[in-house]
Amino acid sequence: MASMDVSEPPPTPRIDVRGLTIAYDGIPAVVNVDLQLQAGSICGLVGMNGAGKSTLFKALTGFVAPSRGQLRLDGLPVAEAQRRQLVAYVPQSDQVDWQFPIRVWDVVMMGRYGRMNLLRWPSRHDCQLVRQALERVDLVDLRDRQIGALSGGQRKRAFLARALAQQAGVLLLDEPFTGVDIRTERLIIELLLEQRNQGATVLIATHDLDAIPSFCDRVVLINRTVLAYGETAAVFTQDNLLRTFGAAPTASA
Repeated sequence: MASMDVSEPPPTPRIDVRGLTIAYDGIPAVVNVDLQLQAGSICGLVGMNGAGKSTLFKALTGFVAPSRGQLRLDGLPVAEAQRRQLVAYVPQSDQVDWQFPIRVWDVVMMGRYGRMNLLRWPSRHDCQLVRQALERVDLVDLRDRQIGALSGGQRKRAFLARALAQQAGVLLLDEPFTGVDIRTERLIIELLLEQRNQGATVLIATHDLDAIPSFCDRVVLINRTVLAYGETAAVFTQDNLLRTFGAAPTASA
């Protein structure tokens, strides 16, 4: 009698992108992108400016719709995953209106909005999580300062605190090391490693190539489509970087 196969099915990818194509005014920005990330991993997204990194993030956050292909987050369509607050996003600095009159505390509290009632009245638990997040990024003493009055590194830490307060399973960070000091970069890496160890899935677009081997489990190299993807030691090679950038890249590429 034949034995039964009792092996368990593989877990559902936290981030599941299959055959993704996105075009602006008929011009493709990304073409046939495939990417699957499991829980408890950090993946570096590496490519030139205009290679499609920000477009991929916009698709994962629901700001652009695919022309073709599928996106799933924790097995759910993007809109439903967003509704359930499963995805936290740390944007590039140039995507934020720093003149908007809002306190650091209120920026971080925005990470809790999706879990509040219609009046968005924070509970004691919300306030506790916001304070803990501010303490973790060393900004609790600046909680009443206007966000635009912070330094570049402090602004990045404030938005990272917002992501921490949200307690999302998927974290998307778009160039978080741009314009920050060494202390802030090390703090961000430390926090990302903590989140990974707690089961989060992190996708981070970065030009800081020197730092990638120190904290990324996997790397995807992209130039409108995926050129190489896999474990960092196997993919993050000089030959693959030459394919991606067309020349030997520097740390600031």
